[in-house]
Amino acid sequence: LLNLRFPQIDMVWTKNKIRLDSGEIVDAQSPIIVSASRSTDIPAFYADWFFNRLERGYSAWTNPFNGSKCYISYQNTRFIVFWSKNPKPLIPYLAKLRARNIGCYIQFTLNDYVSEGLEKSVPSVDERIHTFKELVGILGYGSVIWRFDPLVLTDTISVDDLIRKIEYIGDNLKGYTKKLVFSFVDIALYKKVESNLKKAGIAYKEWSPDLMNEFASKLSQLNKKWNYDLATCGEKIDIDQYGILHNKCVDDTLMIQLASNDSVLMEHLGVSVQECLLFDVFPEGAIDLGDGRYAQKVKNSKDKGQRAFCGCIASKDIGEYNTCAHQCEYCYANSSKEIALANLARHRQNPLTDTITGK
Repeated sequence: LLNLRFPQIDMVWTKNKIRLDSGEIVDAQSPIIVSASRSTDIPAFYADWFFNRLERGYSAWTNPFNGSKCYISYQNTRFIVFWSKNPKPLIPYLAKLRARNIGCYIQFTLNDYVSEGLEKSVPSVDERIHTFKELVGILGYGSVIWRFDPLVLTDTISVDDLIRKIEYIGDNLKGYTKKLVFSFVDIALYKKVESNLKKAGIAYKEWSPDLMNEFASKLSQLNKKWNYDLATCGEKIDIDQYGILHNKCVDDTLMIQLASNDSVLMEHLGVSVQECLLFDVFPEGAIDLGDGRYAQKVKNSKDKGQRAFCGCIASKDIGEYNTCAHQCEYCYANSSKEIALANLARHRQNPLTDTITGK
């Protein structure tokens, strides 16, 4: 019989005392799962900073809503979810994570808006495809997730144009990824997006339910040659009739598959790992670990602080808004490109401080 009794772990992170670079002793949040980051591209622009702070044992984070500064200790960190449009700078550092027994996977946003100039500072599509494959070679199949995010419609980008762009990348990633995650750009909801697009003179179009269904139908047909898992990020619309599900980008199931031998992480996630005896059948809902073992979750770890249709489990994001320098015209994380570039310049003048911006 399975023993599935776990202590109820409070998803508000435990705290511990840390010593700052200045020598001051302060309280710090001590997350087990770190998100790096929804707010900026840490791998592309701040990888050196992050791994320096990991060595120092902590970093500082500024709350975007009230401006208060708090500290994040990495003492208990067991898993990191990286988000990036150019994670190549991570490559020299991945061995450091293995040495610390910290697991990771990468949400790799690999779009193609090159000819339209919507992402001015990302490498070429082919260079990013090469980076994707290189990372899979290091981390393993399933550890790098392809995102085409967001899907943007303009007077020069139609649904069929997006499908063609996705097909080229999808053909090249066959055998290197299991999943394609996408979202429809929501301009009306995010005023920063609307402001940035208007400032750039982009003749954008909003996605209607009919256009979403048209795209989903065409993507589903295209996927017959790949058989990727298709999923949306934070979308209200249900398009499961096309085999497209709602995603968990900070995904406990994937963490279990990648790090089932980490007993501390499994306990945090509320997971029992069992061996399947001869002739046994996996219980309903169990996760096949592929080596004669299976895992069962007994806890809902959903992050209640995210959007209503976000499926992510709880993690601590360590990034800061107004610091991503990809200069994407549709950006939701920057008030303006100028502010983001100024903050990057400030960081480069003082790259080893506890915050990204050096403030």
